[in-house]
Amino acid sequence: MRKRQFLAVTAATAAGLLPATSPAVTSKAVSGQVLLTVGGSISKGNRGPVDSMLDQLMVRHGVKFSSARAFASETLQRLPSIEIRPTLEYDNKQHRLSGPLLTTVLSEAGVATGSPVRIGLRAIDGYNAVISMAEIESYRMIIATHADDQPLALGGLGPQWAVYDADVLPAFKDKPVKERFALCPWGLYYIDVAQA
Repeated sequence: MRKRQFLAVTAATAAGLLPATSPAVTSKAVSGQVLLTVGGSISKGNRGPVDSMLDQLMVRHGVKFSSARAFASETLQRLPSIEIRPTLEYDNKQHRLSGPLLTTVLSEAGVATGSPVRIGLRAIDGYNAVISMAEIESYRMIIATHADDQPLALGGLGPQWAVYDADVLPAFKDKPVKERFALCPWGLYYIDVAQA
């Protein structure tokens, strides 16, 4: 945004002529590179609607929202992190995955634990898994940002991976490893919250 536009919006907001959550202001609220966006039925947005020029991947995937919560890598790193050790289908070995609980990320966007919502987890390749809040809580699903103490890379399993410890969950532990993670998109970049 040009300096003159920024100053005009700031002055108008301070004077009460514009809401503090106008897209021009909230788009500056996130510092750092945004790696994850939560949209839909949320109450704590920090950015405006999908931008037809800047949000090309979202546009191509048909993502729509009027406001959303954008998370920079640094923001995700500051959230309390937990570690899980599932056996992964790629090498049939246990790996340490760490990151915040998905419920913590959703709470930061204003989605209450226990809400009757359905959550869409969209990956950069377009894969979309839909899961209920009750399942997310029951499975203690995390937004993994690291594997074996290394940041998840774009082009690999990152930048984030919505995942659970399938080795210990009754719904998955007796299934073949290749059938345990259908609800766990890697390359996660967008989470949609919709009323159930």
